[in-house]
Amino acid sequence: MLSFLNFKNNQGFAIFALFIGAFLISFSGVWVKLSEVSPTSSAFYRVLFGGIILLIPTMLNKELKWHGFYHLACLFFCAFIFALDLFFYHSTIEYIGPGLGTILPNFQIIILTGAGMFVFKEKLHISFILSIPIAFTGLIMIVGIDWGNLPDLYQIGIMMGILTAFLYASFLLSLRKLQADMKTPSFFYVLMMVSLVTAFFLAMEMIRSGDTFTIPTIKSFFALGSLGLFSQSVGWILIINVLPHVRASYSGLILLLQPALAFVWDVLFFHRPTTLLNWAGVILALFAIYIATTGKLKEET
Repeated sequence: MLSFLNFKNNQGFAIFALFIGAFLISFSGVWVKLSEVSPTSSAFYRVLFGGIILLIPTMLNKELKWHGFYHLACLFFCAFIFALDLFFYHSTIEYIGPGLGTILPNFQIIILTGAGMFVFKEKLHISFILSIPIAFTGLIMIVGIDWGNLPDLYQIGIMMGILTAFLYASFLLSLRKLQADMKTPSFFYVLMMVSLVTAFFLAMEMIRSGDTFTIPTIKSFFALGSLGLFSQSVGWILIINVLPHVRASYSGLILLLQPALAFVWDVLFFHRPTTLLNWAGVILALFAIYIATTGKLKEET
């Protein structure tokens, strides 16, 4: 998997690849908004198209093999969590927009750090203690202090975004477990299988709720195809490959591009009304994500 690229000895190229990965994934919310389909449908086509794209390198690497029932059970569990994560994430984008709808799920790094300390007995870091009040202060500055005056759907969207952060953290933990149990297959195989099984779960939900599988326009097809290609496959592959070869401080800063740019795209493309107080809240929320991210990355490197 991209092994021909010597990231370890080419720090500049690794940083550039990480930047491109974060940049590509930052458009996830934009593609969801432009797809003009339901949140479940956009999530389904995201993982379906992404899984089909990832099937090509998986087959070229000859990794389509049976790995046992335990692996299959872990795979289905991981995919089920990811299906829930995408369902709520895409719904959050519909209710509160791709900007804040992407910042909230990135609070997962705070949840992951907390899980590492309290569940796995890792060392308590001051960055974790600081990140929590900073993150929620920033969130309050973005959405406003008067919660009761926010529209009902906006309130639901914020709660869904926070729930997405917990689901995203759970998915990453289960994905890490799945990878740890499989030392030979590449990340192409793991992400491909998770994507396709996730598509199965989302398809079941679409059938249950009477949702349509119809892609209404060429514009919708392009948006969903871009979501699968860039957000579900290329962006993830770039980040996963180069992350171990980039210093934690650089990684944390570059990965902030994803939620930061997502908010910028929301303002530029969808005319999100944003005041100076809102921008200050965005900066605070991103800073909280940054200090939690760098602390977690330093611990893992």
